[in-house]
Amino acid sequence: FRLKLMAEGELKDMEQFFDDLSDSFTGTEPEVHKTSVVGLFLRHMILAYNKLSFSQVYKLYTALQQYFQNDEEKNGIDESDMELTNTEELEGKMEKEELDVPLREEEISCSGPLSQKQAEYFLSQQASLLKNDETKALTPASLQKELNNLLKFNPDFAEAHYLSYLNGLRVQDVFSSTHSLLHYFDRLILTGAESKSNGDEGYGRSLRYAALNLAALHCRFGHYQQAELALQEAIRIAQESNDHVCLQHCLSWLYILEQKIFDSCVLLEHSVNKSLHFGLPYLASLGIQSLVQQRAFAGKAANKLMDALKDSDLLHWKHSLSELIDISIAQKTAIWRLYGRSTMALQQAQTLLSMNSLEAVNVGVQQNNTESFAVVLCHLAELHAEQGYFTAASEILKHLKERFPPNSQHAQLWMLFDQKIQFERAMNDGRYHIADSLVAGITALNSIEGVYRKAIVLKAQNQMSEAHKLLQKLLIHCQKIKNTEMVISVLLSIAELYWRSSCHTIALPVLLQALALSQEYSLQYLASETVLNLAFSQVCLISLNILHMAIEPVLAHGAVLDKGCAMFLVAKCQVASAASYAPQKKIEALESAILNLNEAKTYFAKVDCKEQLRDVLYFQARLFHTLGKTQERNKCAMLFRQLHQELPAHGVPLINAFK
Repeated sequence: FRLKLMAEGELKDMEQFFDDLSDSFTGTEPEVHKTSVVGLFLRHMILAYNKLSFSQVYKLYTALQQYFQNDEEKNGIDESDMELTNTEELEGKMEKEELDVPLREEEISCSGPLSQKQAEYFLSQQASLLKNDETKALTPASLQKELNNLLKFNPDFAEAHYLSYLNGLRVQDVFSSTHSLLHYFDRLILTGAESKSNGDEGYGRSLRYAALNLAALHCRFGHYQQAELALQEAIRIAQESNDHVCLQHCLSWLYILEQKIFDSCVLLEHSVNKSLHFGLPYLASLGIQSLVQQRAFAGKAANKLMDALKDSDLLHWKHSLSELIDISIAQKTAIWRLYGRSTMALQQAQTLLSMNSLEAVNVGVQQNNTESFAVVLCHLAELHAEQGYFTAASEILKHLKERFPPNSQHAQLWMLFDQKIQFERAMNDGRYHIADSLVAGITALNSIEGVYRKAIVLKAQNQMSEAHKLLQKLLIHCQKIKNTEMVISVLLSIAELYWRSSCHTIALPVLLQALALSQEYSLQYLASETVLNLAFSQVCLISLNILHMAIEPVLAHGAVLDKGCAMFLVAKCQVASAASYAPQKKIEALESAILNLNEAKTYFAKVDCKEQLRDVLYFQARLFHTLGKTQERNKCAMLFRQLHQELPAHGVPLINAFK
């Protein structure tokens, strides 16, 4: 009866109802005791009602009216059909009618307001899934639909606005994410949530962290000028409030912004020291990770970097920072890859994968869908592809696609590696038109990698002048942004262009420059590759002594293609050296060269590199002819002819390049 009175009456009737509930606890003999189950429930309901704003009270009243009207309609159907149908038939009829009547999208999503506890549970669950296992969270469109439903009944729900901000970041929507972030802090200030928990400092705290989050958002989307302005505002407010914790976060973001302009190593060291002083282990560890990364790019020794990461690991284990443990191992994997130690990189990758199982687990137990796992799995796929295990690499990439769907925030990592592996396979197979079609996808994900691979395709298609112009522009750009690894790769490609034009003397200074850079920045594998290129340039000067400097690292840590090229080069040098030998010793040298060519042929066949196979067969045929082995010569000549018809030489002299 009271429900009918409130639904058919006015808003004041509902207000009177809650006032009467409060009176139930008063008097010498109250109707309900405060500590009873019913009393606790009623008190909780009264407190929740008193916290509602006017708009929320009105929405509660309209929802109550809608609930009462729906109940009356169902009761009317029950009375008219009670004599004709039993309960089961009536339920089946109602379900059929509900399925047959087309509903609008708003009616499907907005089924009614959730309670405060239900809404908080939903938001915390989705936020945790977005952080740890994005595939289990709702899709961006579905999640935004549910959030809009929540905000329709409670526009001042600050946490819903923040989850909407995180959802916008998933799909790289700068407008909606900025809009939701600003609304979150506006609602946080208006509702007074911060003031209640932090006293008089609550209002200022919201403002400075709002500016800090806005700076982080702009930095993420590459709006560095707007990010710097927002960061300056956050620093100003934090200094006025003497908030050292906020200032340390600002200092960390200031380093990220400043490193876009100049080397800010001193700033980062100051940030780490201050973070340790104020007891912020998470921030200090992230600072150490960034410092190690910067030192790695600056060419510091690997043992010193690993010692620094060991110190940060002590912080992680001491404070149980499991997420940072994963980041540290992923960082070690990337550093060993940078230095060309594929065996050590593989070991670190396996360490991380064995720590946290990739099987489905409960949220909060293990974090198996984070960025660290994506990075490690991408490196693992590339390592397998370099060794010719393309099936295994494809399986890893397939697993990555399942773990990180295309609309997830870490999907760009595996997309880039997938495109790069396909590109290398197409180049090895001589399908340059397919490789050229993949360049656009690589450029969209990484512009520098895309331009570099476009130049490689042009070089393979014998468009030397266009490739040289592109490489020169890329070289200037990479030198400007201090991308040393790419600078060395570009210099090696330019040297190869000079070889193809029979300008070995011009290639030598370029290679020496690449060698100096690779040694200065401790890039051992690139240094070994540069030495092999130098040996090829000096092949007529008997360069077997130079080869011994580089052959061991390449065979130990190199890709299968590089191993094949190295063995091919050893055979060329052996033949060049044999020219001055006595007849018997010359025959032995040529036979040894043939054995090395067989090993090179095995490596090239493993990665299906038909162009290099053709060159090896040509060289073997010439050597067998010199040794008078007609049958072996004819066999090599026949295989060469088959490959030569499939891959025409386009007028380029055979065996005129290291790779």
